[in-house]
Amino acid sequence: MSATTMTAVPPDLAGRDCLTVSAFSPEEVQGLIRHAYWLKEQKKAGKHYAPLTDKTLAMIFDKSSTRTRVSFETGMAQLGGHALALNRQELQLGRGESVEDTARILSGYVDAVLIRTFQHELVEQLAENASIPIINGLTDLHHPCQAFADVMTLAELKPGRDDLRLAYVGDGNNVLHSLAEAAALTGIELVAATPPGYEPDAAIWQQAQALASTTGARLHLTHDPREAVADADAVYTDVWASMGQEAEKEKRQRDFDGFIVDASLMNFARSDAVFLHCLPAYRGLEVAAEVMDGPQSVVFQQAENRLHVQKALLVSLLVGNG
Repeated sequence: MSATTMTAVPPDLAGRDCLTVSAFSPEEVQGLIRHAYWLKEQKKAGKHYAPLTDKTLAMIFDKSSTRTRVSFETGMAQLGGHALALNRQELQLGRGESVEDTARILSGYVDAVLIRTFQHELVEQLAENASIPIINGLTDLHHPCQAFADVMTLAELKPGRDDLRLAYVGDGNNVLHSLAEAAALTGIELVAATPPGYEPDAAIWQQAQALASTTGARLHLTHDPREAVADADAVYTDVWASMGQEAEKEKRQRDFDGFIVDASLMNFARSDAVFLHCLPAYRGLEVAAEVMDGPQSVVFQQAENRLHVQKALLVSLLVGNG
């Protein structure tokens, strides 16, 4: 998909939830990316576009956040709306009010809820009981908003490619889960290398494989980073210990020995390969500083695209194309 194929018309997702990438069709994901690129061009041109005037987004954070909070709050403001940043302790959830009651109450106050938390089941429970769109800002199983930005970035950097090969090196975590679903829906070949015992969730990977079979995408798993990176157009990594896994940090550093994305590993990729990271990054652990700060790194373009793709998601879920 070419990023230059942009449109002012968002996909009509009005009233729907965004819990996983796989909740959407290939056409809906492509429409979302095209609209995100149009929004990016409008912002660069200094043009005002405010379809979310008088709309309010409630943002619940059980996990700390930089990119998710700032991009969604800024995005709502740029689209004419308003965002409320909350944490569990500021809500009656922190004193035992049920998720069901909270969902119903918020549905009467705001137009959508973004939640960034640990258990994916909590987000599903919120969506089941709310009458407004629920957006998954990250759970232990999925990170759909990040994957949309990843696909947008690849479309910008490698336009029109129907044979794109993406290598992922690291933990089989929420980022890889959503990346696999996004690759499957957009026809990208994804080769993921994880240490033994750190493979992605089997059910999620199988579902992504099933999606890939309908689009012509190919998904592969290996334990060899060099095999994954060989001839890759893009190389992606994430932290080895995510939030909530701090106690495992030393063990994970031992288990992930040999999985650092450094210059020698990047040499197995194509000469014009780019480096991706969802951030935050820890130089000297999952990525060498020479790669993170080198000419192949596009991590800050990737991070900026979180803003544009999330604006497109907000427009699509809150007003659609009507």
